[in-house]
Amino acid sequence: MIYIAWIYLAATLLMSIVAFAAFGIDKRRARLDKNRIPEKRLHLYALLCGWPGALLGQRWFRHKTVKLSFRVVLWLIVTLHTILIVSWLWVYMKT
Repeated sequence: MIYIAWIYLAATLLMSIVAFAAFGIDKRRARLDKNRIPEKRLHLYALLCGWPGALLGQRWFRHKTVKLSFRVVLWLIVTLHTILIVSWLWVYMKT
């Protein structure tokens, strides 16, 4: 069962790097008025364990901080992952 935690941590690290980079790339493209990364893709990166990188990228690049619908979905993803982590810890600690 501990292997699940290591897999989750590795996925989180990898996808956080991807999500952080995607926020930076999208911010740059926005400034240059070029093709943007779709919001659904940014959310997908966050959902696929990249939520820490997405939050950090959002703050670091000051990107996607105003649009309420984007922020709500991102925080729902963060909440989902938090529930999963706490649930896993709950089950793991009981055994």
